[in-house]
Amino acid sequence: MNTKVTKGIILAGGRGSRLYPSTFAVSKQLLPVWDKPMIYYPLSMLMLAGIRDILIIGSPENIEQFKLLGDGSNLGINISYAIQPEPSGIAECLLYAENFLKNDEPFCLMLGDNIFYGKNNWFINAIQNYKMPTVFGYPVEDPSRYGVATLDMYGNIVSIDEKPKESKSKLAIPGVYVLNSSCIHFIKNEQVPSNRGEYEITDVMLWFLNQNNLNFEEIGLGVTWFDTGTPESLLECSNFIRTVEKNHGMKIACIEEIALNKGFIELDDFFRITQSLPNSNYNEYLKKIYYKSSLNNILD
Repeated sequence: MNTKVTKGIILAGGRGSRLYPSTFAVSKQLLPVWDKPMIYYPLSMLMLAGIRDILIIGSPENIEQFKLLGDGSNLGINISYAIQPEPSGIAECLLYAENFLKNDEPFCLMLGDNIFYGKNNWFINAIQNYKMPTVFGYPVEDPSRYGVATLDMYGNIVSIDEKPKESKSKLAIPGVYVLNSSCIHFIKNEQVPSNRGEYEITDVMLWFLNQNNLNFEEIGLGVTWFDTGTPESLLECSNFIRTVEKNHGMKIACIEEIALNKGFIELDDFFRITQSLPNSNYNEYLKKIYYKSSLNNILD
């Protein structure tokens, strides 16, 4: 029987060393990607999928910066926070989400520096029709930088390799995972750190795979993925977002607009948001959305 994933986790920790000195005073996930903080993008992706209960995991140094987002009530969602004391790997962060998740509960884990644009049916389907833990594949030219999935002739996942020097597959696994909280027991009691001294998310995926409990979905054409952990990729992503927004006259990852369109908030709530924000191009865009929606209500 299918179920719906209702909880999402955004990992916004780490040292951000590849982006130093930009990260000297601010978390990587709060750096601007064009005109919005980086964290708006994974947050918007969860909201678009209908997920309204979200945990943000940050470092002790930066967690208070993220709390400026508030509890999410202005967006009709619930945002809570947890601290990962040391950046000891993606999997290790889930230990600090134990109180957020119920036993054997599906959830979505997103890395705060991974940004997707385009058709999101691959993600929506995994969230709204959950059957088992799912990882996704995205074809890349240099798979040695990522965790890589290898498939059999039927398209089933048969192995996962972390940053392989040589690989028969070019399907990188990006930083979005639909998992089950049963893996927390494995992380806590069985998993051991890798040679890098980190608890690898690859080991968690392999744990599910060894139980024949891991689904794989390839992200098809029409989707652009950015891992914005370097200055080059951050600039490339910002330029991409700017171009798309300019050409289409719309904003990507506008969390207030998404909350309105998803029915998380009413038009009156949206108006109060526009009144509370400072004058900016972003708020001017929100006001245009408000007046357009108001006019549509009158015409209806």
